[in-house]
Amino acid sequence: MKAYLGSQDVWDVVQGGFEELEDFDEQTVAQIAAFKKIGVKDRKAMYALYRAVDDTDLEKLGNATTSKEAWEILEKTYKRDDCVKQVRLQALGGEFERLLMKENEGVTKFISRVETVANQLGKNVESLPANRVVEKILRSMTINFDNIVCAIEESKDLSKLTMKELAGSLEAYEQKRRKTNEDYFGQALQARTNFKEKKVFGTQNTRGKGGRDHGSQNYGLGSRG
Repeated sequence: MKAYLGSQDVWDVVQGGFEELEDFDEQTVAQIAAFKKIGVKDRKAMYALYRAVDDTDLEKLGNATTSKEAWEILEKTYKRDDCVKQVRLQALGGEFERLLMKENEGVTKFISRVETVANQLGKNVESLPANRVVEKILRSMTINFDNIVCAIEESKDLSKLTMKELAGSLEAYEQKRRKTNEDYFGQALQARTNFKEKKVFGTQNTRGKGGRDHGSQNYGLGSRG
């Protein structure tokens, strides 16, 4: 903004200020002419400042009577905003670095969490490079994804890997792993069921044989009597 005001030849009045003359009678014609020239520059500077701000900041300039006053108001406002912005950026940066995939959390949900924080950072500063987000996701997966993470890091150029490609690879691995677990538990459950049925069948056979033997023994004793 300083550069623009300088290009309009009004920065000197913004910096030096402008004061209304109370008594024109005591001023020479030259002094009055010079005063009027500075007044024109001051109004020109005020107009430039008004056009450069949004409605919120425009309200803050309502009490300013000179371009210097308006500039000082904006300086304080933006300095305060910069401090708030810096604190916000530090908080978001810390949150981004602390993000870790939770146990039993789906790939889609975790990637969404990372992208949400990355987008918030991007709104306050320049957008985060895509490769930084990709690397963050890869190093923050749970141990269950170690195999696919190693495979991606060894076979892909992370500087060119898109989020869509990364998500596709991780989700495909997740689905394959889930199906493998389902098949394993299904087989384990079937084996357990078969074992129980075999055990019950064996018990029934044993009881049946025991009953026949007992009956035979009783019958034999009865004959001998």
